[in-house]
Amino acid sequence: MDEPKRSGIESLNWAAFSGLFRSSQTQKMLALAVLVGVTTGLGSVFFRWLISAFHELFFGTIKDWFSFLGPLDVVPLPLLGGLLVGPLVYYFAREAKGHGVPEVMAAVALRGGRIRPVVVLVKSLASSICIGSGGSAGREGPIVQIGSGIGSMVGQLLGLSNHRVRNLVACGAAAGIAATFNTPIAGVIFAMEVILGEFATETFGTVVIASVVATVISRGMIGNEVAFIVPEYSLVNPWEILLYVGLGVVCAVTGTAFIKALHYAECKFDALNTPEVLKAAMGGAAVGLLGVFTPQVFGVGYESIDLALVGEMSGLLLAVLVVAKLLATSLTLGSGGSGGVFAPSLFMGAMVGGLYGQVVNFFWPAITAPSGAYALVAMGGLFSATARAPITAVIILFEMTQDYAVMLPLLFTCAVSAMLGQFLSRESIYTTKLKSRGVDLLRSKNVGVLHAVTVGQAMKPFEKLETVGPDLPIEDMARLFQRSFHHGFAIVDADQHFFGIITLSSLERAFRHKDLKGKVVRDLADTGMVTAYPDETLEDVLRVFGALDVGRIPVVDRLDHRKLVGMLRWSDIVRSHSQVMLDLEYEPGTTMIYCDIGERDPVVGRSLMEIALPENCVVNSIQRGKHIVVPRGGTVVQAGDCLHILADEDREEDVAHTLYGIPDERSDERLDEE
Repeated sequence: MDEPKRSGIESLNWAAFSGLFRSSQTQKMLALAVLVGVTTGLGSVFFRWLISAFHELFFGTIKDWFSFLGPLDVVPLPLLGGLLVGPLVYYFAREAKGHGVPEVMAAVALRGGRIRPVVVLVKSLASSICIGSGGSAGREGPIVQIGSGIGSMVGQLLGLSNHRVRNLVACGAAAGIAATFNTPIAGVIFAMEVILGEFATETFGTVVIASVVATVISRGMIGNEVAFIVPEYSLVNPWEILLYVGLGVVCAVTGTAFIKALHYAECKFDALNTPEVLKAAMGGAAVGLLGVFTPQVFGVGYESIDLALVGEMSGLLLAVLVVAKLLATSLTLGSGGSGGVFAPSLFMGAMVGGLYGQVVNFFWPAITAPSGAYALVAMGGLFSATARAPITAVIILFEMTQDYAVMLPLLFTCAVSAMLGQFLSRESIYTTKLKSRGVDLLRSKNVGVLHAVTVGQAMKPFEKLETVGPDLPIEDMARLFQRSFHHGFAIVDADQHFFGIITLSSLERAFRHKDLKGKVVRDLADTGMVTAYPDETLEDVLRVFGALDVGRIPVVDRLDHRKLVGMLRWSDIVRSHSQVMLDLEYEPGTTMIYCDIGERDPVVGRSLMEIALPENCVVNSIQRGKHIVVPRGGTVVQAGDCLHILADEDREEDVAHTLYGIPDERSDERLDEE
């Protein structure tokens, strides 16, 4: 059999180096977490220096070249930055386009955490050029992608399974956030809440280690200073908490507008009939023109945030800057620039909060804190609304300011903004971009429960149904109910056409209120029932059960609605859910292995009973396309199947040898340990 091909990063022979870690998987992962933390910490320091260097270049030397333009001398700066970023991203790593976090989330959810190493270099250069030349973006997205890329690269170099690569990706993301913003706790929470989407004990330890190590590196090189220095604010009056509820609403509305505007800009620039390499320059030119009137929108904008936090900006300027920053960020990232959305979220939050604070101070001066307090809280509230990460928002604001006094209003505002933001826009600013490409991370996480099981797999098929004819006398129908203990029967005519349903409850009601002498089944039949199709998922049909309060739904052929193919009952859904959940639970010391079957693999075309799996290994389920196949002994393995195998932890290599017929040392490439 042909040897499976490997990517360049995986074809390197690192057996000697990786052998150092084979004594213990736990020790191995802890050591690699330290390595990722150190590397990402150094990388974040270099990335910050690179941004500063390009900023001095563009707003110093290059700006002087255009001094003849007078106040318009800033317009060419982001334009030139776009001219450099566009080709760099287009020709070398298109994953570096935009704010980066969605690409990392997709890699974790869909590609086992595999990120191309070239992304680290391209993202570093593209984002530093974009931000340094005046592009309206932040450092968070790039450093997350850079750190995640470093973690992924380490995992791929050592030939680790997908599960461990994803762990190292989260380590890199946490380390990047921690080192860049001096927020080790927030780095951990961000990685777990946003990147992995879950808080798992087995990954928590390594992520913490990477975050702490990166923070130590960063503090040792650039100092231990908080990002924002704010006056001591506190809750002036208990009734003031109600005003923070209003602030949460304002943050949710503004955050939703930000999500929609950025997505709109991305769609419009993607649809432009213009060479891709020039689109970032077009967006840069627009940002440059906007910056002539509101230069505060250039770059990350922390200086303006500082002014809003101490209440030194007018209400009019605050309102203008909210809109200007929203437009500038949408133009920068929507056109193909490279940078994050965290800093713009903080910027707009500070402006919105400052304006809101001035308004409530005007009406209720005796019970309200200064406007700077509202600016501070709104920074977390707006990020919570856009990213749907309220825990991260609370922790990162606390670490960036070291101000615990506003924790209560901050918690309240972030909770309100996150919940209302979810209502206003199902997708976050990170997942909207993925959803437009057809990637639904929420559904991806639920695959294998009700979304992946079809009605056809769960229903009772027509061959096993006990049906009645429409002309059966009511007296005979009543005796059939008594004899069978069923609560409903499908009515099928002589031509096998589905006529309707008759239930025990409808028959009992009819006996109480009507004279049924001479009546037949068709007289009491429910012919207007909602039906389902066998290729629908249980997740979709479950909504019908809840909305209509019915106990069974007839299943008909999608092409011939008169043809009854089965019956789906509540008990069928409960049984399917229980079976899948039981499949997902396994004892300590075991692991779930995911094995993708290719066309040339020797097990293709063979039934499961013909495949001699190692001892203590069992096929738990089979992912076939969008659906889950419940395995039986006679189930035939097809090319493209993904076998979910429950096995002892030391059986991975034996499983690979059985399924693929390949030597043990190459088994990690084909197996994903979960």
